[in-house]
Order: sequence, then C-alpha cells, then structure tokens
Amino acid sequence: MSKTIGQQFFNDPRLEEAKKLIKEALNDHKKSITGVKAPNPELKASYDELLKKMADYRGGGLFFNYLGSGIGNGPLVELADGSIKYDFITGIGVHYMGHSHEGVIEATLKGALANTVMNGHLQQNDTTAELLEVISKAATKNGALVKNVFLSTSGAMANDNAFKIIFQKRAPLAKRFFAFEKCFSGRTLGMAWVTDKAAYRAGVPQTVQVDYVPFYDENDHKGSIEKAVKAMKSCLKRYPGEYAGFIMELIQGENGSWVGNTEYFEALIAVCKENNISLLVDEVQTFGRTTEIFAFQHFKLDKHVDVVTVGKNSQVCATLYSDDHKPKPGLLSQTFTGSSSQISAAYFVINEILKGNYLGENGKIMKLHKHFQAKLEAMSKKMPNKITGPYGIGAMVAMTVFGGDEAKTKDFTYKLFNNGVLSFQAGAAPLSRVRFLMPILAVEEHHIDEVCAIIEKTLTEME
Repeated sequence: MSKTIGQQFFNDPRLEEAKKLIKEALNDHKKSITGVKAPNPELKASYDELLKKMADYRGGGLFFNYLGSGIGNGPLVELADGSIKYDFITGIGVHYMGHSHEGVIEATLKGALANTVMNGHLQQNDTTAELLEVISKAATKNGALVKNVFLSTSGAMANDNAFKIIFQKRAPLAKRFFAFEKCFSGRTLGMAWVTDKAAYRAGVPQTVQVDYVPFYDENDHKGSIEKAVKAMKSCLKRYPGEYAGFIMELIQGENGSWVGNTEYFEALIAVCKENNISLLVDEVQTFGRTTEIFAFQHFKLDKHVDVVTVGKNSQVCATLYSDDHKPKPGLLSQTFTGSSSQISAAYFVINEILKGNYLGENGKIMKLHKHFQAKLEAMSKKMPNKITGPYGIGAMVAMTVFGGDEAKTKDFTYKLFNNGVLSFQAGAAPLSRVRFLMPILAVEEHHIDEVCAIIEKTLTEME
C-alpha cells in the first residue's frame, strides 16, 4: 500500500527517537515534583516583576498570582516562583489530564509537527476527520440524533453557534430563549445576555431575549418541577410562538455544582416539544465528568436533545446538532477551529476517557468523587460552622464555607492557594461556594487525601 510523504514523515524512526528522548528528559525532571512546596525566596523578585508585567499589559491583575514554569507532575504543577501546588481547578476544567501527561505531550508533539498549524474553514488535516468521528459516535451511541459536529475555539463560541442554528431553524417568528436561573453560557456579545449575571453585560446592548426558569432543588423535588413548568407556561402565554429554544445546563457548574434530575428535565422538555422549542444542552463544563461521556446520557435524555455543546476538557470545543437542525450554508464558519496540537490532544483525551476505566457507576470518576465526598463530609461533621456539603457529581465537587459568605469564600480560595491548592469561587451572594474540577486522568485517592488535609488546615487558620 502506497503512503503519502506525510505518513512517511510521521513514521520516520528519527521522530520516535526524538520523542523517546523528550519523554526521558520529562520524566527525569518530573521526579522532583512530589508534593506541595513553598516559593523559592531567590525567585521572588523576578516573579513579582513577571506578575507586574502581566498586569500592565493585560490591563489588570490575575485572579491568582499564578504563572506556570512549564512543567508539572499529574495533579501537581510548578509555578515560576518555584512553588508547587495541587491543581484542583484545572484552568476551570481544561487540564483534565493534569500536568505534563506523557500521552498528551506525545499527541501535541504530533500536532505541532503537522504542516497545517491552524485547522479551519478552508484547511483541515486528516486528524480532524478522525476526531469528528469519535465525538459523533460517542454522542449517538444510545440513539441521540446529534451526529453532526462543528468545531470552534471556545465554549462561548460553541454556544453562539448553537443559538444561531436554533434561531434559523425556528425563524422567522421565534426570537426568545429559555434558560435556567443563575446559568452561565459565556461572555461573548450574544452569550453575555444569556448568562444570568447582569454585571457581565453592563453597558452592552441587548442581543438575545431570555426568560429564566428556576433550577432544580433536590430538597423540593415535586415543587421544583411545578415551579419550573409554571414559569415556562406563564412565559409562553405572554409570548406565544416566540420561543426558539431552551438552553439547559444539566449540572450548573459556575453556580456551584448544582445537580439536576431526569424527571425534572423531562417535565420541561415535554413543554418544549408541545411548543416546537428546540432543546440545547450546554455541556461545555459537564463533558466527560459524570458516569457517561455526555451528561445528557447520564440523565438519559438521548432521545430529546437537538443541539449539544462541549468544551473545556475536550480540548477543542464543538457544537453538535441533528440533521433536522442542519444550518443553511454560510451560517457557521470560522477561519480556524483549533490548532493541530489541540485537535491531536483532543483525540487522545477523548479516546482515553472512552476506552479507559473512567465512566460508569464503578469507574474512576465516580470512585474519586465518592472518596472526595467522604473526606469533605467527615470534615463538615468535625467543623460544621466552617464547612457544609459537599455538592456536585463526578469530577465536579463543591462545598460551602462560612455559611456561603461571599467575601470569606473568596478569602478562603486565596488562602487555600497560598497553602498549596487551587480551587475557585462559584455562585454568588447570598450563597457562594468553593468548587473543584479534578484532573481525573492524573489524580489518585492519596492526592485527594493530601488536598483535604490542606483544606482542613486552611479552615482551621480562618475564623
């Protein structure tokens, strides 16, 4: 069988030798990253200068004083000040594989060597076709019809594309959307008006008309369903025929890992179907973090979904849609939809999740969740005035500290960072939470134990 010059290049034994040397060098240096470490005083001046430069040219400082050195070891990462910390927020869910993962590095090297650096509307490499097949087959394995996959460069852009698809499908009368209260859909000009936080669109002209439905409350199962259905029907009575779609976060990540319920979702979907309203499931944060690769599969909503968006740990973002939502030519197009390195990394990471022992009720994701949950529950019993919870599911874990006080929650995340663990604040007054997005491909139970010891230490230090 004849081979292209490209295939001959990638099979050249010199490349294999080069990759072998890189792996050896990487592992030699990774061995020195074994646990949390304080900053090196000798690097303080240069690090402070870097932070100042970043703030000056960025137009503002970073949330954390975090500038990586370029290496880590699984859930541990080294910063440019010589400190080593546990990364349990993973760039808000992007570094699912932890840091300096051999498989990811090999995949990104392959992508970096590929001639077409930025894959897009006019030029794609063959790896993109393989990636689309993997995503499409994973999405449709239980009968869902969202077989078409359009790649994009951010979760917000994936959601923007989804809205365009649905508005075009329901044109010309439908111009409104349903969303959940306290949802987060992104910060583009369009998504800023979907995200339920007014501060994120201050001074920005309105682009999308959205009506909000109360999210599921596990403490009021029946009441949650009744309130949400009532809210939808009230809006439909006021604006008959004007709703194009409903964007659903099945687990509200940015709000603090609030978990939905199948019966609740099905009740709202029934109203959607009765009124020709498309169902858009926003999986930018939930993708690969539950018992299934897609959260809509976890909640058994396969037969209902019309459009789905993914991002973060998928490495590249995407909008998936059914044939009956296929857009007209020209509606979707991007100069580039991801670098060759991103696409190669995405292919590796998604296949690893699908083929490894990660999914299912007894997979690694749920085992780690239960372990983390048990540790935090024990901590809550020990100091109930300082911590309650935990909340969330799978790789998404959250807790409430100091009664959800917003200022104290933010202060806690800073102190926890200084003590060696990255987390992030979620939700808003009157109930803020601290959340974690575990690097599942890299973390083990003993890492969780060490992180929880640091969490307890930080809580003890605070009054």
